[in-house]
Amino acid sequence: MPDSPMSASAYDVLGVQASATEVELKKAFRRALRETHPDTGGDPTKFAAVQDAWDRVGTPEKRRRYDAGSRTNTHSTTAGSSPFSSRPSTAAREDSRPRARTHGHPGGWRRERFLDSMREWVGRGVTLDDPYDPALVRSAPREIRRTLADALAEEATARTVSNLGIGYTIWHDVSTGPPERKLDHIVLGPTGLFAMLSEDFGGEVKVRRGELIGPAVAPEKPMHELAARAKSISRQLKVNFTCFVIVVPDDALAQPQISLGTVKGQPAVVVRQSVLAHLLRTGPELGRGRDIGGNELFDVRTRLTSGIRFVE
Repeated sequence: MPDSPMSASAYDVLGVQASATEVELKKAFRRALRETHPDTGGDPTKFAAVQDAWDRVGTPEKRRRYDAGSRTNTHSTTAGSSPFSSRPSTAAREDSRPRARTHGHPGGWRRERFLDSMREWVGRGVTLDDPYDPALVRSAPREIRRTLADALAEEATARTVSNLGIGYTIWHDVSTGPPERKLDHIVLGPTGLFAMLSEDFGGEVKVRRGELIGPAVAPEKPMHELAARAKSISRQLKVNFTCFVIVVPDDALAQPQISLGTVKGQPAVVVRQSVLAHLLRTGPELGRGRDIGGNELFDVRTRLTSGIRFVE
């Protein structure tokens, strides 16, 4: 069960309220095991989710830590911290290799939108001590949780691409008109120019007829929307994108990466977060990508640096 605002809580998976007693929690766990066990016709994925949920709240100590917001099996948070509040680390790195050039604030616009929405939702006059409190976030409307989930997804992508090396340049939160129609990332490197969105739809995504589908996928045609935004940058700055990429959580995609064919004349790919760096280093697999370098790379970088505007 990933640490995402869009994920079902451990209590949701077990089918109980967060206020359930220890006895009620154990009964719910046993019942859920019986209902989802593969040997009795249950769903193996749901069975694994039940076991994971119990591993998080199955003892008083684990439950206390879970309710306080920490995760005992994740490296992204420390004990007692909210899994939803972490930002890209600014701590000194042990790795001394040069990092990619980065511009803009990944996830910044959605972070601000989330905070504004949370304040409006709790109401005027109510003190919001910690807008990232896990219990508060889980109780918020889906639209608010989705905003935070996407901010976290953008920040995760930013951490990945920043480690690509000095040969890459990245722009985050790029304006293509209204803020909600931004490009989350533009990545320029030796394998080409990539327009990217980082999305957490809160569920599994599949591919059909060159587009992402799924019960939680919104907007309805995210890849075509990405292509339209990228094309506006192409027309404005006279650059050609090599590939359109949508990045999703690892558990949202059945394969490491799936080609969507071509969208508006360019290769389009949906990729797991964990294999994004490989895609950007090797390029798309549709035969349309080509290495760029020297004067061409310098010219494209100059045009983007001078012409890109960031969302406010």
